[in-house]
Amino acid sequence: MLQTGAIWGFAGMTMPSLMVVWALYKKYVPYELQDYLEKYVVQIIALISYSVHIKFPEYSGEGLKKSQAYDAILNFLSSKSTARAQRLKASESKNSKSLVLGLDDHEAVEDVFNGVRVKWSSSVKKGENQSGSNERMYLTLSFHNRHREMITNTYLDHVLREGKEIGLRKRERKLYTNNQSNDYSSWSKGRWSSVPFDHPATFETLAMVPEKKEEIKKDLIRFSKAKDYYRKVGKPWKRGYLLFGPPGTGKSTMISAMANFLDYDVYDLELTTVKDNSELKKLMLETKGKSIFVVEDIDCSLDLTGQRKKKEEDDEDEEDEEKKKEAEKKLERERGERESKVTLSGLLNAIDGLWSACSGEKIIVFTTNFVDNLDPALIRRGRMDNHIEMSYCRFEAFKVLAKNYLEIESHDLYGEIERLVEETNMSTADVAENLMPKSDEEDADICLKRLVKSLEEEKVKARKLAEEELKKKAEREMRRKKKKAEEEEKKKKEARKQKKAEKEEKEAEENGDASHENGNNI
Repeated sequence: MLQTGAIWGFAGMTMPSLMVVWALYKKYVPYELQDYLEKYVVQIIALISYSVHIKFPEYSGEGLKKSQAYDAILNFLSSKSTARAQRLKASESKNSKSLVLGLDDHEAVEDVFNGVRVKWSSSVKKGENQSGSNERMYLTLSFHNRHREMITNTYLDHVLREGKEIGLRKRERKLYTNNQSNDYSSWSKGRWSSVPFDHPATFETLAMVPEKKEEIKKDLIRFSKAKDYYRKVGKPWKRGYLLFGPPGTGKSTMISAMANFLDYDVYDLELTTVKDNSELKKLMLETKGKSIFVVEDIDCSLDLTGQRKKKEEDDEDEEDEEKKKEAEKKLERERGERESKVTLSGLLNAIDGLWSACSGEKIIVFTTNFVDNLDPALIRRGRMDNHIEMSYCRFEAFKVLAKNYLEIESHDLYGEIERLVEETNMSTADVAENLMPKSDEEDADICLKRLVKSLEEEKVKARKLAEEELKKKAEREMRRKKKKAEEEEKKKKEARKQKKAEKEEKEAEENGDASHENGNNI
């Protein structure tokens, strides 16, 4: 008993002395010398120990890029730390109000894999650089040397794979937009700015024919599981979608539903603010996998159809000549003011060239109101693989909207509405606006009657527009015929005038010859 007490007494006197020596060592010994001494201490310990240690720093290279392996390991250890570690670190979650618990600094937790016990420890190393003091965090994996092959060949792959999957499940999805080229303050934080993506659209709430929605969902599922297939056929893991149709038919809502269905981020590219083709490639390089890359109203973003539009304009009637000239002058002024020098060739190379394979799994979506205005090279199969027409609201789409907005699946007015929506071109947005209650007193009857009235007014308006168009067409045809008749009459007058002149010239020649002959006779 006395011997045990003596041992504890010796330890009680020794430990404070060691702590003082350690504090003096950390305070007065230069960092460079500490690294030098610690390196040799580790080597000496390794000679008498059977343990192997693998360090995973938070930052790789020169400390400018955060290590993806470090983040994956943290995700893997998060649940194990909560259950087993004695000291935990609490941090706020970005996408919820709850706290996230993780391994605290200088704390360790054990893990068991295939019967092998390993230990993970978290450490913080303080140092100095040109900007002053800094901290380097790293994780260390320790295990017995006899398990080296299994750990390095199997366990680490398991940890990284599980960590990445946990990170994808826990990540906060983002909606990105590109910063302007001249906004250097934003560029210092990256080429993309982001906000949390929380659009509520789903395929269940999307106003579209059910069969068409199921077809799109199956196509998306097939793409998301086709990594090995794309590699086998030698193509980048990407798929293009072209959404086309009149304004207000749900193209942007479709993109949100696709993102929510696949759990993808969204990159909304404002093409007119991109300086040139080189900058566009850099923007593509900074996008991540599992994302949807969107260019809305692609026909308005670049002058992709100048030659064809010019040809079509040349075929129009002469009455619009002045309007055409004014429009062309305005377009030239806008082109002169536009900063973007992105070309069609540059866009095609970015989405479908060598650069398209640099960021992994990706869906590229173009939207347009006028698909005929787009260059065929831009929307050919292989670039825009799936062409989806977003048409006017028909009865099947109306029923989805009625269920969403009014929580009804049938009504006495459904028959009349079915007839009207099939005969009238009204956008999904306009139908939804009529179905949305404007006050607490409005019920389904009031909203449906308002829709019926709007559909009837739209039908009358469409008929009047069609009549006016026919009238204008007839007037143009009459003017064309009148102009043609005037041109023909003008040609006839010129022909008669020419013929008269030729006759007079001939008569003059004949009279001249007769006079000359009479003179000779005299």
